[in-house]
Amino acid sequence: MVDITINSFFIKNERCVIVADEITKRVSLVELFYDLVFVYMVSRATEMIHHLHHGIVGLPVLGIFAIVVIVFINSWMVQMVFTNRYGKLSGTNVIFSFVDMAILLYMSNSFSTTFDWHLAIFFIAAGLLSLTLCIQYVLVYFQSEKKIDKQITRAFAGILIFRTVTLFIGGIFYQSRVGVGIAFAGIIISWIAPGFTGKYTKHHPIIFSHLLERLTALIIVMFGETIVGIADYFTAANFSIQSILIFTTVAALFFTYIVEFDHLINEHQRHETGNLMIYLHYFILFGLSLITVAMKFIDDAAAHPRFAVTCMYLGFALFYIGLAIANYYNKVKVNKTVVSIFIISTIAGFGISWFYSSFTPVVIIMTAVTLINAVTLTRFRIKYVD
Repeated sequence: MVDITINSFFIKNERCVIVADEITKRVSLVELFYDLVFVYMVSRATEMIHHLHHGIVGLPVLGIFAIVVIVFINSWMVQMVFTNRYGKLSGTNVIFSFVDMAILLYMSNSFSTTFDWHLAIFFIAAGLLSLTLCIQYVLVYFQSEKKIDKQITRAFAGILIFRTVTLFIGGIFYQSRVGVGIAFAGIIISWIAPGFTGKYTKHHPIIFSHLLERLTALIIVMFGETIVGIADYFTAANFSIQSILIFTTVAALFFTYIVEFDHLINEHQRHETGNLMIYLHYFILFGLSLITVAMKFIDDAAAHPRFAVTCMYLGFALFYIGLAIANYYNKVKVNKTVVSIFIISTIAGFGISWFYSSFTPVVIIMTAVTLINAVTLTRFRIKYVD
């Protein structure tokens, strides 16, 4: 259906609209339904780093956690980018979405913190997920008439088939270090590889507003897991002033994210591949994961206090680094004063908490740090953007 007005040129094709030379796309209900699986996935993945050994979470567990999260989130990202460029409300795409959801649910229950058969099942399931994503790109390859679309779909199909093969090898030979190593290498390489597709994707730019809306939805899912994580502080037995401060910390982080991604960023970007926006969100996602578990560790007698503090402030650092990279897309670039306040407050908070690592001082300091940073960014927005 085509609508033509006197002052604007609109082309409506299912969920895509071209206004002048800017393309927008509405997020579909199928996409939102697809996100529900990731609510459960985030919860299951975060559970991996809740288990302490001698007061800390060991590096092998953190490594497996990172790999699992990368597989899940990268699969979500690949599907989102596919939908952004080529997705239509067709029966085929809806069926693929439902199949992928079923695989993701199974994957969410098929990993553990050890190198055992659970990891093998996870590799096989992740390989099947990569294969379904690959098939979607292959179908578009044969349906496309434009050379650039064939190049893009061929590049992504190649990346996904490579990951599929390496994951199947890891699943079959999970008892061998070589097999597991091949799977891990395949995950890391296929995670990084889309960042090198810019020579093709710049000729078929991402619909930036859709990309931004989908990524913010994913972050809301992560914040939801953080809220669930701090819920134990709001029981009749545990409620205190510290509970209010902990919630204030989470709210301050969320507000900081809103200021950056809902007010400072120029969502009307054109000729963008979206790669930078996608990869900076990994910093934010991993940061929120660490913050979520640290919120429990700071009041857990089994956790080493300084380990809990380190997790918390490493999470803050990753979260703020993601926001700093997003400055590339801002309407007005954040100045050095704002950046300096973020750096100084976070480092000072970590230093003080390191020496005063009991529960109450840590809670007061982290609340102060996040509030200072949230207020600083808000004042910048009011002064230079509003």
